[in-house]
Amino acid sequence: MHAWPASEVPALPGKGRDLRIHDTATGGRVTLDPGPVARIYVCGITPYDATHIGHAATYNAFDLVQRVWLDTKRQVHYVQNVTDIDDPLLERAARDGVDWTGLAERETSLFREDMTALRMLPPQQYIGAVEAIPGIVPIIERLRDMGAAYELDGDVYFSVESDRHFGEVSHYDAELMRALSAERGGDPDRPGKKNPIDPLLWLAAREGEPSWDGGSLGRGRPGWHIECVAIALDHLGMGFDVQGGGSDLIFPHHEMGASHAHALTGEFPFAKTYVHAGMVALHGQKMSKSKGNLVFVSALRREGVDPAAIRLTLLAHHYRADWEWTDRILRDAEERLDRWRAAVSRPDGPSADRLVEEVRDALADDLDTPAALAAVDRWVERQHAEGGTDESAPGLVSRTVDALMGVAL
Repeated sequence: MHAWPASEVPALPGKGRDLRIHDTATGGRVTLDPGPVARIYVCGITPYDATHIGHAATYNAFDLVQRVWLDTKRQVHYVQNVTDIDDPLLERAARDGVDWTGLAERETSLFREDMTALRMLPPQQYIGAVEAIPGIVPIIERLRDMGAAYELDGDVYFSVESDRHFGEVSHYDAELMRALSAERGGDPDRPGKKNPIDPLLWLAAREGEPSWDGGSLGRGRPGWHIECVAIALDHLGMGFDVQGGGSDLIFPHHEMGASHAHALTGEFPFAKTYVHAGMVALHGQKMSKSKGNLVFVSALRREGVDPAAIRLTLLAHHYRADWEWTDRILRDAEERLDRWRAAVSRPDGPSADRLVEEVRDALADDLDTPAALAAVDRWVERQHAEGGTDESAPGLVSRTVDALMGVAL
């Protein structure tokens, strides 16, 4: 599967700061110290509907992580999956009377278009669950053969008791884990499981549903968590720098994925740092495909909204914050974009050297984008009030905003 085209990231003078970011697993901030090549895995979409603002906010957060790393003169190895086979996709295809593969291809293509418009940096590997199945099957077989997984009526489950580190990503108690398992695709009430929250690794073939050769597992299809584990281990290996996604993935997805990898390899940790973005609400409820309360990026673009204004709307909120989308905050972003573009179109202005460092400092401090925007606002206000004679300043401001925040002025 191919990703989307990369926009050029301008080079800035000097060198950026090492990123200090909130780690879900430790509950505090850590300074990321990757090697010359920083490794990041971000969980992708289940393509049964278009990209909404909640998705865009999540991918914006991890795009910023990459931009901060690039500014430190590191390379970035970024991997993202597409869950192009799962119950929600099959259910939506059945509801709409369409082929599930066509639905997945259509919505994945639209996602690529949205990411391109928003200037999100693409992953080096963009892997669909279906294409990963040949690598997933032997992993499940190994987990079963080593006693970390078991069969139940033809299905295969992972035993959470097989990982002594289980629970160290979320730190949730058993009651909350069970509730979230039921809410987020698990089956804690199924009789015969060793532990109610044990997650599915392999679903045996069901009549009328697609299935694949599972070797000794029989025909079927993989569970949700194991696909990301197989893809991450194949392309990044154990101990990669950042596992990213929305805060709704902390449990069960990231907790279970980590345990799969720990049990499989005997190594710890799966990821050095777990970083999670907040949720975006509309009319008081978290944006959710299941609720249908969505603002689609593609719909905004069709209405003529500049993608740079959409991105500025996202940047106006700290990545870990839960916030609510309104027409007012979009208008605020459009007005800010107009001010910034007018400022950088002038032939000169006050020196922007300090601005570059202020933006770097803000982003290195747990991706503090509101502070970064405020720094640019101050430069624009100084230019408007005082003018300036530095002919290079408008261009440097424009490159800084593009390189570090992905907004083209």
